[in-house]
Amino acid sequence: MKLIAGLGNPGKEYEKTRHNSGFMAMDLLADRCSVSVSTRKFNALTQTVNINGQQVLLMKPLTYMNESGSAVSQAVSYYKIDPEDILILHDDMDLPTGSVRIRKGGSAGGQKGMKSILQSLGTTAVARIRIGVGHSSRGNHEIVPDWVLSPVPKAEKEDFQKALQAAADAAYAWVSEPMDIVMNRYNIKVSQEKNEQ
Repeated sequence: MKLIAGLGNPGKEYEKTRHNSGFMAMDLLADRCSVSVSTRKFNALTQTVNINGQQVLLMKPLTYMNESGSAVSQAVSYYKIDPEDILILHDDMDLPTGSVRIRKGGSAGGQKGMKSILQSLGTTAVARIRIGVGHSSRGNHEIVPDWVLSPVPKAEKEDFQKALQAAADAAYAWVSEPMDIVMNRYNIKVSQEKNEQ
């Protein structure tokens, strides 16, 4: 069993916000698998699918972003999933809107949902797909909550949608292809200047 979790916050008011990039990418992945991630289990919405012969648990934690580790660790414990069989989809302010960065592991880099997951699992060897949402003003941490909990503006929507689709496609490929190939094919680099025009 492999686990792919898309991070976000439950509730209508958060639906289209930057912080829900993981949920949005997960919905695109579910569409590709012709399923809906809607079964309540592990304090999350879940759905088991078969991707290229592999059993995969799709998950959208309902714990709110900062407690994502609780839902993920429950599923990992129940199915006895190894860290290398876990993939997390999440937003990242350090990447310009439209970027996609795939990593095999490492620190949470300030993303609190990822931090919660790494702490709960006791390892940093968890793959993740980071979806760029840009930063309104570098170093201005007071406005971070308002920024991530606001929607992507119209001018950036096309690039953002492409990044979400690439993240979903990368997650699908990750199930059965080597990570290096997935990274080479789906990483999208966008210059910071483009976001600041």
